[in-house]
Amino acid sequence: MTSNTSPDAVDPAVREELARLRDSIDNIDAAVVHMLAERFKCTQQVGHLKARHQLPPADPAREARQIARLRTLAENAKLDPAFAEKFLNFIIAEVIRHHESIAVVTTDGTAPAADASGPGE
Repeated sequence: MTSNTSPDAVDPAVREELARLRDSIDNIDAAVVHMLAERFKCTQQVGHLKARHQLPPADPAREARQIARLRTLAENAKLDPAFAEKFLNFIIAEVIRHHESIAVVTTDGTAPAADASGPGE
């Protein structure tokens, strides 16, 4: 939806409120990125532990528990649980990809095809 209202015609109080809200959104986005970075640091360690002990990169039972848990958290937070599940599935897929890369390096010493410095379990 487009508007014919020029930015100069918008009430200054509305512009100020919009700027305040956008600043909050920017802060939240930064926090999400930092939280994901911390999560992925931990999951990299999980990937190395799994590889050293010849454990499979994926753990479908844990993944199912995590999805159910996240769906409940989302519902309680008034967030669409389907969206939360899609988000977690995206992260899990990336984790498994990285765990597979770590396992290749650990078992045969070759470099993985993709960078394994990103997310993990």
